[in-house]
Amino acid sequence: MKIIGFSASPRKEGNTAWIINKILEGAKEQGAETRSWYFSDLDIKPCQSCYGCKQGELRCIIKDDMQKLYDAMEHADALVLGSPTYMGQMSAQAKIFTDRLFAQYHPRFSPQFKEQNAGKKLVLVFNQGNPDAGMFQPYYDYTQKMFQLLEFDVKGVHVVAGMRNGPAHERKDLHTVMKEIGSALVLERFPE
Repeated sequence: MKIIGFSASPRKEGNTAWIINKILEGAKEQGAETRSWYFSDLDIKPCQSCYGCKQGELRCIIKDDMQKLYDAMEHADALVLGSPTYMGQMSAQAKIFTDRLFAQYHPRFSPQFKEQNAGKKLVLVFNQGNPDAGMFQPYYDYTQKMFQLLEFDVKGVHVVAGMRNGPAHERKDLHTVMKEIGSALVLERFPE
């Protein structure tokens, strides 16, 4: 099983990256092949709404680092997208990435594309400073629904709250919990 982790944070070595890598560590322990991408290292431009992806090869025509991610995602069985919560929603980096998925994963209401998109497993992970994990729940629910409309098989939305109290790597409770998410992704043992 191939699993890709995306850290949609402006900080390469911040909480989001640590959380994603801990999830991937749990997956790797179960035999998965894993890879991390850090959006802080990538040049990804916003969608230009040019609809070039609707013509020709049905791929985004913007030549930037998103092309690498499309190729990697095409060969992956599962994705883990992590984002800090800024102003009650995903980071700007995560939003640009999500908008650019339009070229490959938007519902085209055609059996051909539904079959192509269906079944790609996805785990969403948000971290936030606020200690109330339910504070932004309506947004997290909306984001899950949006990815489901794109035909992703969303296996979970996890919120790591209270990040104002110190870095993620110092929270002993997170080490096991994050690894268990990665393990569950490989073993397909998700709570109902």
